[in-house]
Amino acid sequence: MITIHTDGASRGNPGPGGWGVVLAHDNKIVEIGGREEHTTNNRMELTACIRALEFSIFNFQFSKIQIYTDSEYVMKGITEWIHKWQKKNWKTAGRKPVLNQDLWQTLLKLTEGKKLNWKLVRGHSGIRLNERCDEIATEFADGLNPVLYDGPRDKYK
Repeated sequence: MITIHTDGASRGNPGPGGWGVVLAHDNKIVEIGGREEHTTNNRMELTACIRALEFSIFNFQFSKIQIYTDSEYVMKGITEWIHKWQKKNWKTAGRKPVLNQDLWQTLLKLTEGKKLNWKLVRGHSGIRLNERCDEIATEFADGLNPVLYDGPRDKYK
């Protein structure tokens, strides 16, 4: 099984943003992240999930994925709202276009046929890997280049 923690951040909404991911598989931990110049927090939260799944699919053999997010928007969107949006031609209950439709459609494609379990965690509550994702995302949003770990689990800080 692959365990994934994700987070996104933006400085201003919109403004510069970053995303961070910590992936654990077997005896390995990999951190990934990135930056966008003009974005929103929700777009960065979604991007973190997308990049984590793309990385997992490309790099690991797996049967199940556990994804932790501190974004209620991501959690409800992928587990509740997305199928309603599809049926309504990507319109909300208020008949407005779904925001971030491009990212939702990408995330939906990546999750189809996969054994995924989504779990909402409270942000800034001391959950170590969630806190690390926040550090990565925030540093990228601030224009910094955080040192990202890629190595054995027993050497991970």
